[in-house]
Amino acid sequence: MKEGIPVTLISDNMAGHVMKLGRINRVIVGADRIAANGDTANKIGTYTVAVLARRHGVPFHVAAPMSTIDFGKLGGDEIPIEERDPKEVTQIMGGQKIAPDGVNVFNPAFDVTPAELIASIITERGVAYPPFTESLKRLREKK
Repeated sequence: MKEGIPVTLISDNMAGHVMKLGRINRVIVGADRIAANGDTANKIGTYTVAVLARRHGVPFHVAAPMSTIDFGKLGGDEIPIEERDPKEVTQIMGGQKIAPDGVNVFNPAFDVTPAELIASIITERGVAYPPFTESLKRLREKK
């Protein structure tokens, strides 16, 4: 907004509908970790947005510093995914229970978007394009 770029805030569960309406022309997300092949771990729900973007022909980009790229991880399956406290989904507002005691909870903090869904990875050293194994390596070597 400060740069005069039109911005409209929506909640994440509206993304598919708004894409279907043609009101999104590009998706840019951050990253917590990027594997050498471009697979990208980010907050849970990012993978879903990438799939929706692909379905609707919307380019999906990742913006992250080079320090986010873990060249020691060959692919997204090697990125550890943190699981959060079950209380984050079983309780609200300071402990108000919203789920039965003893319910099984799966609460991953991140998901991994496969490189095949990513149009580019934007870094401070430049933009990487598929195939990311090659283009990210070139950016790493760039001074």
